Amino acid sequence: MRILLELIRILLIFGIAGAFCSSVLANVYQNFGISYNQYGYLGSVAILILLFVLYRNKLQFSGWYKGKKEKLPKRVTRALFIFSIVLLSLPPLLQFTS
Repeated sequence: MRILLELIRILLIFGIAGAFCSSVLANVYQNFGISYNQYGYLGSVAILILLFVLYRNKLQFSGWYKGKKEKLPKRVTRALFIFSIVLLSLPPLLQFTS
């Protein structure tokens, strides 16, 4: 039962926080004149990666699941964070070069 509750919690976190962050990002891109319909998927993937890192390093310790809980290694956390920042900065670069 705890695993099911934790899965529902994960889906809600990723769904609600992902939708909110994607809508904020769409507004930011729109204010800069960047086509979110064309390059928005890059920002959405970056947001999902950031939410994954946040969940694995902070949010998993406050849930119902009591199994093996480990933080991501620091190198993996940094690599994923840098990769998501690159993904977030690609749409403006791609829009202005094309």
